[in-house]
Amino acid sequence: MSIAKLAHYSIRSTRLEASRKFYVEVLGLREGFRPPFDFPGHWLYRGGDEAEFGVVHLIGIDKDDPQGLDDYLGAKGEETLYGSAAVDHLAFLATNLPDMHRRLDQAGCVFRERTVPSLGLHQVFVEDPSGVTIELNYPSHEATRA
Repeated sequence: MSIAKLAHYSIRSTRLEASRKFYVEVLGLREGFRPPFDFPGHWLYRGGDEAEFGVVHLIGIDKDDPQGLDDYLGAKGEETLYGSAAVDHLAFLATNLPDMHRRLDQAGCVFRERTVPSLGLHQVFVEDPSGVTIELNYPSHEATRA
C-alpha cells in the first residue's frame, strides 16, 4: 500500500491571523518552517518535530495578488470558504509513486504534480469523486526515478 498515513489538512482562510491565533493559542500547536510559497500562510506543528511537514497548513488569500495561490492550488471564491468548504485539501504521506501513477492512469484520474525543492518533497494533487482535493506527498527522489 502506498499511503503511509494522513499528513495534514489545509484550510484556506479569509481570516488568516485569527485562524493562526486559534490553532496556536487555543489548540496549542506551534508555528514552524514553511516553504517560501507565493501566497501567505502558516504551517503548524505538534511538538518540536518538523520532519513530517506540519499537521495543519493555513492558507491565506492575498487580495492584492491572488495569482500565486491560484496558480498553486487553484482559484476558489471567498464566498465559498466557510465551514467544511474552507478545507482546501487533505494530504497523505505516501511511497511508491510509479504505482500511484499507474493507478491514477487506470482510473482515468486527472492529476497534477510539482516538487517543493526546499523540502525534497514531490506532490501529486487529485480530486476524489466528491471534488475534495487529495495531496499525496512522496520523497522527491521517487519523482526523479519515475
